[in-house]
Amino acid sequence: MIIHNNEEWLTLPLSQLAKKLCARKFGIGADGLIVLRNHSEYDFEIVYFNADGSQSLCGNGSRCAMHLAQRLGMIEQKGKFLAADGFHYGHIKKDDICIKMHDVHTIKRVAGGYFTHNGSPHYVKFVDNLAQLVVLQAGSAIRNSPPFQQEGTNVNFAQYQEENMFFVRTYERGVEDETLSCGTGAAAVALVAAQQGYQSPININTRGGKLKVHFERMPDNSFQEVYLEGPVEMVFQGTYEHELGKVL
Repeated sequence: MIIHNNEEWLTLPLSQLAKKLCARKFGIGADGLIVLRNHSEYDFEIVYFNADGSQSLCGNGSRCAMHLAQRLGMIEQKGKFLAADGFHYGHIKKDDICIKMHDVHTIKRVAGGYFTHNGSPHYVKFVDNLAQLVVLQAGSAIRNSPPFQQEGTNVNFAQYQEENMFFVRTYERGVEDETLSCGTGAAAVALVAAQQGYQSPININTRGGKLKVHFERMPDNSFQEVYLEGPVEMVFQGTYEHELGKVL
């Protein structure tokens, strides 16, 4: 869900607004809220909140923000924007939107899987029979385990399919449930897979759609030129009148 706050009139605490709007039974319902606004040095800025009001980088959300920024005339085919983890660049080709993510320097073995941070913290574990896995239960157990209990982590389960393609399901912190697609999670899985010998680009299938991750693996096993690519589609737009009489 994205709000264009161009004139900075939004006065409610954004974390509070995110929790209210994202609530599936008392709000509109979403995994997170993005506030899109002007910035003096970049084409725009995005401020992302999870459904519980916490903040992080959202890869797919950033691609959606690029889509809306183009519709609003803030960018054409390319754009530079500021997010929670700093500056990003993106470009648009027809219905596919690609954003450049930050370099990833370390991937660690931990708790039977792998851990990395690419703007958001991600645990990755390769499994069999992913379609039958109860992700809510398995993901919650890992997210709340001692290595991650204090800061939290997103938990990605991945299964190899064919020719540089993986099926991925993700339990997201801040939502505290399985989500249908996680962009930063897709990128994390791709880079962990690259350490196992898979080559760029790596295709990621999620329950919410298809993504592609491009990267350059460096001699020291770090990763540069990491790009997250996939389609974006606006599914609805509307207005919401909150208690202060403002319309979003």
